[in-house]
Amino acid sequence: MNDLIQTITVYALPVLFAITLHEASHGYVARFFGDNTAAQAGRITLNPIPHIDPIGTIAVPLFLLFTTSMMGGAGLLFGWAKPVPVNWSKLRQPKRDMLWVALAGPASNLVMAIGWAIALRFMLDSGVPHTGFFPRMAIAGIWVNLVLMALNLIPLPPLDGGRIVFSLLPNKWAYQYGRIEPYGMLILIVLMLTNVLGIALGPFLSFGQKVVSWFL
Repeated sequence: MNDLIQTITVYALPVLFAITLHEASHGYVARFFGDNTAAQAGRITLNPIPHIDPIGTIAVPLFLLFTTSMMGGAGLLFGWAKPVPVNWSKLRQPKRDMLWVALAGPASNLVMAIGWAIALRFMLDSGVPHTGFFPRMAIAGIWVNLVLMALNLIPLPPLDGGRIVFSLLPNKWAYQYGRIEPYGMLILIVLMLTNVLGIALGPFLSFGQKVVSWFL
């Protein structure tokens, strides 16, 4: 139980900010391209509280962490925040601008992973042992953000990667592709259960780790 509590305290802030700032970034970029929906809803803020979903941001991550740890695993973390509202029709060029709004989420996670890497490098260079609380938190921050970035780049609507693919496809193909969206989460669950998701995440994780390694 002590190990579980330590794991929760190490991961709490990295998970909270990785999920909520991911959502906030969508709102920032949507406003830049003409849609003020998120701003009017008070969702363009670095304060994580307005982005917290009691189920997805708190209950689900804690439940997964507890159950997998009790079963002897390393502890699985997965969750989500309240989706930032985006009215695609208000974007100046909806199909084109959708790419940048969608890309903002994974990009924010990569930036946060780099930030945690710089903090870790600074702490280690200052003589803080890598087993200390804050270095462990920085390592957790790197890993959580890279996983969230990779997951959201999977080209499956409604994930950000699906929006990116939709934006890049010719109109006829894009709207056919968009018809997958109602089944996207079911497909994602099947990919998770069959371990195909891990294979799909590989290239994105490798890219993120390569970028982060430049700062370590």
